Amino acid sequence: MNSTPSTPHILVVEDDREISALVARYLRANECRVTIAGDGREMLRLLADSRVDLIVLDVMLPGEDGFSLCRRLRVTSTVPILMLTAKTEEIDRIVGLEIGADDYLGKPFNPRELLARIRAILRRGATAEDRADEGVRRLHFLGWTLDLALRQLLSPEEARVALTGAEFDLLHALCLRPGRVLSRDQLLDLTQGRAAGPFERSIDVLISRIRQKIERDPRNPETIRTIRSGGYLFTPEVTRS
Repeated sequence: MNSTPSTPHILVVEDDREISALVARYLRANECRVTIAGDGREMLRLLADSRVDLIVLDVMLPGEDGFSLCRRLRVTSTVPILMLTAKTEEIDRIVGLEIGADDYLGKPFNPRELLARIRAILRRGATAEDRADEGVRRLHFLGWTLDLALRQLLSPEEARVALTGAEFDLLHALCLRPGRVLSRDQLLDLTQGRAAGPFERSIDVLISRIRQKIERDPRNPETIRTIRSGGYLFTPEVTRS
């Protein structure tokens, strides 16, 4: 998307009709277009038929669960995904982030918080593209190219490497600050504006996912180094065009 849509299309995938009706009513009252799917099969059909700006995806669904659907979507799509889960265990939240979700929200939740998180995710994408219009279109490091206008990463062989919205925003923040140690708090502020709350492990999960895509040996990373008791350091020289 080129900017945050004035009326973003939100796909709510939730089998509890009371919850989906409540969410749809609140989002529609706040300038969102909403479509509801009761399971994964209906979600995939709707995605094939129309453009969606963000998916609110429940974990506990009949048939294929939300984690499996998120994994499947990430093979072919970078559409932002906000997961809803009744599970409060930290490991479940980590799993959601590891497989490509952009954010998560535990049940029960306040619809105002859901709306705030949706807006934050959409705003992050729009803000990054707005910066691209200010002259810098691409960032280059070690043969890699981060295209700010298209929000995509190109390998040294010029092949497109799939990034989720959250991965793109974090790599973008690192590329803008090479040679600086950035704490998890700083990275949360730069990429999510604290929308994710105090869950700092989300940064570790995203860093791990990015390393799997750009490091020659993700187990011994050289591009994004972990600084003990400090945070992360992006080591390459970065050029702009």
